[in-house]
Amino acid sequence: MSKDCIFCKIAAGEIPSHKIYEDDYVLAFLDIHPCSTGHAVVIPKKHFESIEEIDSENLAFLNDGARRTAKKVYSVLKPDGMNIGLNDKPAAGQAVPHIHLHIIPRWKGDGGGSMHSIVRAEATEPAEEIIKKFV
Repeated sequence: MSKDCIFCKIAAGEIPSHKIYEDDYVLAFLDIHPCSTGHAVVIPKKHFESIEEIDSENLAFLNDGARRTAKKVYSVLKPDGMNIGLNDKPAAGQAVPHIHLHIIPRWKGDGGGSMHSIVRAEATEPAEEIIKKFV
């Protein structure tokens, strides 16, 4: 636990939240600035700032918590669809430095877009050059 992390404080019960799902490893609660009805945040109870820091075991717990939360949201709110996403680091919109997944229920005609609508920047290099960096 990070003593200054708001999500760690929520996980420890020091700050109240509207819980949707909880187990020994993760907590899911309603977002305080929702993008849609039922927008939830799923966090690991152990503190990790980003995808680079979280270990495989805790990432698996986080993903399973997201799956269980999404199933519950589908069951209760009956949305037409859902976006599940991770904002990793401030440049990507991460406002709280504790890894978390957003579960955003979607309804037909809600005006939202797909993951491809988040950013539309032109690639600075052709794919053939980018892939060389990975090989």
